[in-house]
Amino acid sequence: MKKVEHHQHAEHGKNEPADLRELKIFVSEDLYRAWQRCCWALTYDTRQSRTDIMNEMVQDFLVKHGC
Repeated sequence: MKKVEHHQHAEHGKNEPADLRELKIFVSEDLYRAWQRCCWALTYDTRQSRTDIMNEMVQDFLVKHGC
C-alpha cells in the first residue's frame, strides 16, 4: 500500500492525517463518473472533506458485506 504524505487539503484548507493509505479499485467508466459526482455532491452538501466521504463510503461497503 502506498502511504499518502501529510498535505494541505485543497477544499477546505484542512490538514489531512498522515496515516492515510491509497486504495485503488477498477470500475467501469460509468461507475467512476457516478462515484465522482456522488462524492463531490456529498462533499458540497455536508461540508465534510473528500477523505471523510471516502472513508465513510468504504466503511459502509464493509459493514454491508459483513467485513
